Amino acid sequence: MSLKKFIADSKMFEYDKHYRECQQNNQPFIKARINLSNGNYYVQIDLMTCNYNLTLDMQNQIKQLFENEIAFLESNSYPKSSFKGYNIDKELSWFDGVLANRLVPFCEKLYDLSH
Repeated sequence: MSLKKFIADSKMFEYDKHYRECQQNNQPFIKARINLSNGNYYVQIDLMTCNYNLTLDMQNQIKQLFENEIAFLESNSYPKSSFKGYNIDKELSWFDGVLANRLVPFCEKLYDLSH
């Protein structure tokens, strides 16, 4: 059985289990949880589970992914409350405002960029 690339809408013990599995398999920990205020997702990537950090180039590629998501939200006239912000760091990054129907491709792309 292959390890999941990300985990979403889970109980705390499921997040903990996935975090430990990521540590054991030296892979990034990506979790998504619903933002109850707007129904969109807060996505976080944590590289403390693996033995590498995002290079400057990888950080720029993730920034581009985030900027593309913002452009999509803006071009499709989603309310300003859809996007709550983002941050990119060499070990821990997050994006708040992913639409439910875009969550899977967003998280998979994030995983591919960081792995």
